[in-house]
Amino acid sequence: MPNMSLQWTEQLQAIRKFYTTGVTLPYSFRKEQLKKLKSAILRHQNELHEALYTDLKKSPEESWITETGFVVSEINFALKKLGGWMHSQRLRTNLINLPSSSRVIREPLGVVLIIAPWNYPLQLLVTPLVGAIAAGNCAVVKPSEFAPATSAIMKKIIEENFSSGYILFAEGDGAKVIPDMVENFRFDYIFYTGSNAVGKIIYKMAAEQLVPVTLELGGKSPCVVESDAHLAIAAKRITMTKFANAGQMCVAPDYVLVHSSVRDKFIGQMKECIVRFFSEDPSSSYNYCKIINEKQFRRLIDYLKDGVVVHGGRYNLDKLYLEPTLIEDVASGASIMKEEIFGPILPIIPFDDFDEAAAVIDQNPNPLAFYIYTSSVEKENRWLQRVPAGGSCVNNSSWHLTNYHLPFGGRGNSGFGEYHGRHSFETFSHRKAVLKSPTWFDPSIKYPPFKGKLWLFKKIVK
Repeated sequence: MPNMSLQWTEQLQAIRKFYTTGVTLPYSFRKEQLKKLKSAILRHQNELHEALYTDLKKSPEESWITETGFVVSEINFALKKLGGWMHSQRLRTNLINLPSSSRVIREPLGVVLIIAPWNYPLQLLVTPLVGAIAAGNCAVVKPSEFAPATSAIMKKIIEENFSSGYILFAEGDGAKVIPDMVENFRFDYIFYTGSNAVGKIIYKMAAEQLVPVTLELGGKSPCVVESDAHLAIAAKRITMTKFANAGQMCVAPDYVLVHSSVRDKFIGQMKECIVRFFSEDPSSSYNYCKIINEKQFRRLIDYLKDGVVVHGGRYNLDKLYLEPTLIEDVASGASIMKEEIFGPILPIIPFDDFDEAAAVIDQNPNPLAFYIYTSSVEKENRWLQRVPAGGSCVNNSSWHLTNYHLPFGGRGNSGFGEYHGRHSFETFSHRKAVLKSPTWFDPSIKYPPFKGKLWLFKKIVK
């Protein structure tokens, strides 16, 4: 066995041994770990914000809303609700089992693996970790190597506050580290956030050992702007969420289908919003981020040839800067309409009727998110029923993921499983059914011989 595999195997076996002691099970332990995590994040928030600026040029304000503050909010909610989440749930007992009692208890899954991407390197690593801790698990967390500054601060937070036998911070090249761990140790659960292509690889590796997974993938999240939409509001909300983090967000609107009757006005409103939010020169804007690395930058620049630029289009490789860009006249078979953009380029596609727009969406089914802007409840309901998606917003974009009361996750090509708030706790828990029967009542009808009892069984079991 290679040295690297031996290293991971020994560390992972140590985590398994620690888990089997039962130390992680009590409410008091879980609560204390969540408090330690929250305290550490707040104590290191300035370092985290500096690191997020280094990796992605995020402002402290954007970092707080989408990263540090987001995670603190999740922890606060878990601390408030954890006791209730851990209570057993009493359920009804059917006639054949009376006078037994029935309940469901939630037990931790065991040792879980959490794999995070680079676009929200803190949020997407720590948010599922909150659920894993709350549910009583031990965890291995694998940050993205493509956000090294943020990863370094997260390593400090984890290793200063938690033993490696409880939460192990696993660094390195994901393409090597993850297979090395998964092929040499059976995790009880794998939680992966990232691309569809890598998600398939993770899923296949997990399937070899029958390990359950959550896959939080991407996709082409469509945005429909109907003729009766409040265009000024639609433009503001789409601009904000499409170009936040320079478009490197899994639930950013991937393209806009706008009714032909309001196309020109909508594009005009979008242009105004881009300038208002990010200035005439977004490269020097306090509010505008950069592309994560050269590989992603070159991929995005290649998309510019797929349509006609109607706003933006300027870029600078040295600064990894790509201006907020609107494009039109995009062919349906173009690469930009087949692949998740994951950057600050927004195709705008006019449509004349419902079926025409729906046909475009059908080319990339089961998006992670779907957004509809309309003043009509009838149109709202028609679109929500027509487009299967992981989640949706009406007259808004992307903000549904900030509500920890709502489940967040994909379906089909955009993944499966859900988390945030209680849903994170449930994801990392097993719902164990428990039937408790008294000994003072033990009717002979339940035991052989059964001959002649069929008429009675038909009355009881129905």
